[in-house]
Amino acid sequence: EEADGGVLFLDEIHRLPPEGQEMIFYFMDTGTFNRLGETQRSRRAKVLIIGATTEDPDSALTKTFVRRIPNLMKIPPLAERSMDEKLDIIKLMFQDEAQRVKKPIRVGVETIKALVGSIGSGNAGQLKSNIKLLCAQAFLNGIDSPEGIEVDFKMLPQQIRSGLLTLSANRQALTEVTKALGSDSCIIVPPGPDFLLTDGASGAEFNLYQVVEAKVDLLKGEGISSDLIKQILAADVNVYVRNLYNKKASVNMTTRERLLKIVDASLVDFAEQVALYVQKRMNASYHDRFLYAFSLHLSAFLKRVKSKDAAHKELEGAVPQDSLCLEVATEIGSLIGKHYRLEVPRVEIEYIALLLESSQEDERDDRVVIVVATHGQSTATSMVEVAQRLFGTTDVSVLAVDMPLEVRPQAVLDKMAAMLQSVPCLKGVLILADMGSLCNLGPSLEKRLDVPVRTIDMVSTPLILEAMRKAELAGMDLDGLYDSLASFHGYEARDVTQDEALEKVTDDGRVVVTICSTGKGTALKLKSLIEEILRGAGQPLPVIPVGLVKLEEHLREIAESHRIVAAVGVKKPALRIPFIPLEAIIGGEGENALLELVAGGHDTSHQRQGSRVVQSLCAESLCKFLTYLNPEKVMPLLMEFDERLEAGRREPLPNPLRIRLLVHCGCALERCVVRKPLHYGGSLAELRTEKVEALKAAAEIFSEKLHLTLAADEYYFMAEMI
Repeated sequence: EEADGGVLFLDEIHRLPPEGQEMIFYFMDTGTFNRLGETQRSRRAKVLIIGATTEDPDSALTKTFVRRIPNLMKIPPLAERSMDEKLDIIKLMFQDEAQRVKKPIRVGVETIKALVGSIGSGNAGQLKSNIKLLCAQAFLNGIDSPEGIEVDFKMLPQQIRSGLLTLSANRQALTEVTKALGSDSCIIVPPGPDFLLTDGASGAEFNLYQVVEAKVDLLKGEGISSDLIKQILAADVNVYVRNLYNKKASVNMTTRERLLKIVDASLVDFAEQVALYVQKRMNASYHDRFLYAFSLHLSAFLKRVKSKDAAHKELEGAVPQDSLCLEVATEIGSLIGKHYRLEVPRVEIEYIALLLESSQEDERDDRVVIVVATHGQSTATSMVEVAQRLFGTTDVSVLAVDMPLEVRPQAVLDKMAAMLQSVPCLKGVLILADMGSLCNLGPSLEKRLDVPVRTIDMVSTPLILEAMRKAELAGMDLDGLYDSLASFHGYEARDVTQDEALEKVTDDGRVVVTICSTGKGTALKLKSLIEEILRGAGQPLPVIPVGLVKLEEHLREIAESHRIVAAVGVKKPALRIPFIPLEAIIGGEGENALLELVAGGHDTSHQRQGSRVVQSLCAESLCKFLTYLNPEKVMPLLMEFDERLEAGRREPLPNPLRIRLLVHCGCALERCVVRKPLHYGGSLAELRTEKVEALKAAAEIFSEKLHLTLAADEYYFMAEMI
């Protein structure tokens, strides 16, 4: 009875005995129930039932009950969430504590890493409890400090400290955390939702030594092994250096000009010679960034030599001994020794190697590079040119390697390696070869570049096109690309849905394409929505739904005989077609963009009817929610209410909020009819009076046309919404 017209939330629903579950699903079937002791089920209620459980529903609940639940949503535990989500949750929890104590909270990066690593079966509740206890202790420690409180690693209990070791065992997770947080402390300020990272990598103070030494002291104090310390240092220094590279420099100053403000000219001259040597030796193009970092580090090193202050030895061994970066760093150490007539210790070689390694990784992007290798003078080049023209873009990593019959395989391997060293290929290389020795170059290339390499033989133009297309899809890694292409046998004919749509094109040949995951279901709904927008604007163009599978092939087929005015959907096609994302259509700005593309400008006579997207989505929702009122009759009045509200506030609402507001208003009209208004329990003092008055003025349309007056509480709910 209390939940009638609202929600009945059953927490830990698995604790209901079978008899209780039977009572609930009987109520779900009939909408009737009885009080304890009553024999007749004469009471009625209409509620939304939501249950929550930490158990498997199929094993904890009866099958007859589970069958009646239409939507099952699994919320992953905190331990299974992405690193970004974990950090966001930790940030939010610290922010809550900062607002509670009304002081900024400084949290060390190692503390956050330990908290991330300590996430286990306790889930978010345990993490929140840990953070509350830490902040309470920090508050007591700094109760007399007006500047704020500090959550230090030393104050963590042992079970949380061990989280740092747990995280360190996962190199990828450790790198993700370090990259997200940097190397300095994080500050949470009460009024704001974000971490403020202190700028510990400014050009004037290149404190790479400080980062390493402070971390070594901290980790040593925890009794962490030397090998693990090296692993943590390598990840942190790598991210620290890359953050330095990525800092935005003044566009009016060259790298040399910026360096001359910090170090003397003779050092910059020598550093430029070293940077040129590195560029030639490693066949890489990160000259300016390496020059900047190396100059600052060299300046710091020379100051240390002068003060006889040695760096920590624990960094030695952090770079693989067979690494090219370490080899080149050793050569740079010799150049420094000769130029400044001093001995460069091994640990400094490791620092320079890390500078090189960080530069190299920053250059390589997370994408698969395709190499087409064939025998002949220009066979591969011609195939790639044809594929790129058909693909409609050159913004795909695809390289052509030709092998004349008189050239030895080793020469081709050298050429291929040189080409790949100058392009991003961290995600791997896929070789599409024709036959013979070219099919056997993969293992040698993999060893030389230290990136994964896969090879597929019997290359053809359709195979290249399919590889280029799939390399563009999000999440398609090298193994997935290789497996999908291994069974590729050419393209099939287009589907019936597109053939039928193409038969309906207008005389001028213009069409609009909608792109969704399958070309069915959601794509057909989107097709209907776009058709409604176009009809409302007096531009009834045909709309063709297309799925992601073989997307580019289908678009090329459509484009052969028709002009695609725009593509609307979930993925931007590679062809040069004006694209409008689905979220832009929902948001409102995409609707105007579509009409501009189709009609060459806005049609103000149709704009007065309001957004077609808003009308369509509101009508669809109200059809589900309204019982007594006719959504088709109510919708025009709701759109006029929306128009009056926008004119009164002089501030347009975003489409998602407009849809929520209008659906709530439509339901409020029905509650007015059945005399079951909502009761507002919030604080009226926090509501802005002008919002309430604007809503009341706009709602006069309902009293004029329907002779219905909304309850005051309904306006309060809507005012809180906007």
